[in-house]
Amino acid sequence: MNIAHWLYQTALARPASPALRCGEVLEATYHEFATRAFALSQHLVTDFALRSGDRVALFAKNTPRYLETLYAILWVGGVVVPINAKLHPREAAWIAQDAGVSVIITDSGAVFDPADLPADCHELPITETTGPLPDRATPPAACVPEDLAWLFYTLGTTGRPKGVMLSHRNLMMMSLAYAMDVDQALGSDHVLYAAPLSHGAGLYNFPLVRAGACHVFPASGGFDPVEIETLAGKLGNLVFFAAPTMIRRLVDVARATSFDGAGIKTIIYGGGPMYATDLDAALTQFGPRFVQIYGQGECPMTITALPRDLVADTTHPDWRARRASVGFAQVGVRVRVVDGDMNDVPPDAVGEIVVAGDVVMQGYWNRPDATREAITDGWLRTGDLGSLDADGFLTLTDRSKDVIISGGTNIYPREVEEVLLRHPAVSEVSVIGAPDPEWGEQVVAFIVPMSGVACEVAALESWCRAEIASFKKPKRYEFVPELPKNSYGKVLKTNLRESLK
Repeated sequence: MNIAHWLYQTALARPASPALRCGEVLEATYHEFATRAFALSQHLVTDFALRSGDRVALFAKNTPRYLETLYAILWVGGVVVPINAKLHPREAAWIAQDAGVSVIITDSGAVFDPADLPADCHELPITETTGPLPDRATPPAACVPEDLAWLFYTLGTTGRPKGVMLSHRNLMMMSLAYAMDVDQALGSDHVLYAAPLSHGAGLYNFPLVRAGACHVFPASGGFDPVEIETLAGKLGNLVFFAAPTMIRRLVDVARATSFDGAGIKTIIYGGGPMYATDLDAALTQFGPRFVQIYGQGECPMTITALPRDLVADTTHPDWRARRASVGFAQVGVRVRVVDGDMNDVPPDAVGEIVVAGDVVMQGYWNRPDATREAITDGWLRTGDLGSLDADGFLTLTDRSKDVIISGGTNIYPREVEEVLLRHPAVSEVSVIGAPDPEWGEQVVAFIVPMSGVACEVAALESWCRAEIASFKKPKRYEFVPELPKNSYGKVLKTNLRESLK
């Protein structure tokens, strides 16, 4: 089944329900949302010969038009190629070339030189009109579950990004897992897109469209804590995905404004480490509104989940360890922790996290070699390190590429970061390994000092000496005004490594 049928059915069942808002302003009911998507799909078919299986790139900022366009592509059986709007046009053009897109839709419709795009590729503005709307949409094109629906390009840390192939089945299984393990999708929800639709936040539209929720696009176009407070108060039942760094900003502003989270239903967090001190502060400020998820582009948003009651729980004997975990396997997903030969390691031992289930990608676009390397006997090798306890709770240690090996001993950056973040003079921190002629690698900590507080190496040295083993202590401190981050707020450790060269 074509997942666009979910919008079609919701529009028939709840035509007058609010569907799309820009800030508080209603821009479309579900009937209008569906008919606009359908009309645009016919425009793509008639004027640009779009056919089932053709790839269409979306290189645009978050707006209600983004969702309409996304569904227009799916309506005819096309494949959505979402591209982060913050990428350089040269990077976006490379993705368009690699995916072989026939149409690329941009904010202005005039971003690219046609020579930089695939032959016969058309660039269109996302605001392009389609003429009068029909009274009623006709059903989306039929698809089989294995048909490609979403081609997501991983950011990659080395070399070119790879296109992750996600089918209609993958997206449906992700959506069912959301409803079972992450948050109950309700028609009264207001889902806020404060993070890019080109990434995980965009994938979460599907279960909420099915439920008939209203999709809200911040008037600011991004993540503004004050705006979120206002929308929560005006709309209520606000649901949104946020990276841990975004939550920290929200809490900082909420303290200043005495905002207690009223009007926010659920904040789903993931995409980077949520440090214990930050999560404790968020729970103190907002209460039990938080759900953690762990996923990858290759297993979209759907590996493990830690439900809100367990995030907030303080009664279980192991509540602190559970809160520090990323939860247990989501429905329909199997999770193991293995050694280099794919053998299970004992409970609580560190190994590579591998995943299997109907949500795992079909493979990498035109990269059979990379697909074979990533998937072994049906198991996706995530490249992440972690441990499973006896109750099935998964704790992330680090990306395998981020582990620091000094003097033959593994040092996990997150452990060092957690310690440094507890120091009152430290606002943010990121720990990496740098080449060392004697030890192989040395620990380097990039520190963003707390505003107005003196932050000195001697004090940090003393703090670490009292908290962790000597071999784990940073050998070098770099004080910076801010940490480089991607559009999701994830720290770009590759950039930090480059800065040391």
